[in-house]
Amino acid sequence: MALRATKIVATLGPASSDPALLEEMIRAGVNVVRLNFSHGTAQDHIDRAAMVRTVAQRAGREVAIMADLQGPKIRVGKFAEGKVNLEVGQSFVLDALRTEPGDIHGVGLDYKALPREVKAGDVLLLNDGLIVITVDKVVGEQVHTTVTLGGVLSNNKGINKKGGGLTAPALTAKDMEDIRTAMAFQADYVAVSFPKSGTDMEMARQLCNVAGAEFNHIPALIAKIERAEAIPKLEEILRASDAIMVARGDLAVEVGNAAVPALQKRMIKMARDLDKVVITATQMMESMITNPVPTRAEVSDVANAVLDGTDAVMLSAETAAGKYPLETIKEMVQICLAAEESQQVKLDADFIGKTFSRIDQSIAMGSLFTAHHMGAKAIVAMTDSGSTALWMSRHLIHVPIYALTPRLSSQRRMALYRNVRPLLMDTSSNRDSALLEAENHLKKRGIVQGGDVYVITCGEPMGAPGGTNMLKICRVA
Repeated sequence: MALRATKIVATLGPASSDPALLEEMIRAGVNVVRLNFSHGTAQDHIDRAAMVRTVAQRAGREVAIMADLQGPKIRVGKFAEGKVNLEVGQSFVLDALRTEPGDIHGVGLDYKALPREVKAGDVLLLNDGLIVITVDKVVGEQVHTTVTLGGVLSNNKGINKKGGGLTAPALTAKDMEDIRTAMAFQADYVAVSFPKSGTDMEMARQLCNVAGAEFNHIPALIAKIERAEAIPKLEEILRASDAIMVARGDLAVEVGNAAVPALQKRMIKMARDLDKVVITATQMMESMITNPVPTRAEVSDVANAVLDGTDAVMLSAETAAGKYPLETIKEMVQICLAAEESQQVKLDADFIGKTFSRIDQSIAMGSLFTAHHMGAKAIVAMTDSGSTALWMSRHLIHVPIYALTPRLSSQRRMALYRNVRPLLMDTSSNRDSALLEAENHLKKRGIVQGGDVYVITCGEPMGAPGGTNMLKICRVA
């Protein structure tokens, strides 16, 4: 059976909350389960996380849990009848002081700062850009606009400013509370919505570390790139994060649809160059919310993200609220496998002009080169934190990487790394018995058999973090 390198993130929701179905989804290929903190109570998330852990154990797989923070609510208020139909040319007022429900003439704002952040001539996009209004004037707390692209506007739809420029802080009071909840069930990843700078991510990290201290847990941080302001600060944000998400929905509304594909490629490349993990998200299999098969365009979209080198592809409403969550996972698995099979390994070119000053990083790169040229069946990284496996996973190679770690938190975190299969194993014993146990691990799982070559990396003395200093080429007896 072909081994898939690209990981799949699935969002949990009403359509996928049945434990038996979720178990099938995990068996079919889900590596990371996303909990969307825009919906549900703290207790809901704690209960769902417990269910994910139980179901994953039953399926014999270890999956990571991602807590996705809601971020600032840059939204309109509610309407008396739940929605209005806006027509081109009509006037519409966004009023920060309005408390009564909205109507055809105007609506209140969840985002009270809007009147101070827009001026005449600015273009505002509502409901993911499906409705467009142009600012005529700002009078006190009222933003007077004219509708330039009409449609149905319903309660609490999002507001974006074309070109960016809304100053809402990335972390709200609700997010800070949600971080405490996420640490209570030890979320492996925390995704921060709408960061504008590295400082936003550093603040999130401090909050996570403080909240996680009680549980002796440190999560990895994902920056969701969805603001125009984040693009010039991309490297700074990446360096302050463990991973980024190419969040194409809000980003496309702010920078324009046409700019997103090139930005996606740039972000994936930059993340891999900086040894960071990258997830590609939003509308990947959107039609499968209601249809049992994807469109050809969606197949191409997922395949292109894989060919670009993304670590993971993500499903949102498709698995949270769609009719075909399991079928969507199965389709995505097939697309990833077909795309990966067509990729050419260019390791030699990857290393031209590169220097590695760290011993552990040099060992990691040496293992890739050796495994590729010797036709090894597997690369085995005995790793405490998972950093050796992360470095290996930044380069395209058709040899599967098995990361053996004594830490459950490291095993779960590595569930998101491309081409890495994390396994739990006590690596604290002496070197020879640990190496023997590693080979037995591979044999038991049918990964290697007599005559096969595999490459293994470890550190001496065993169990010292950051101490990978040995590369061994083994042939199974």
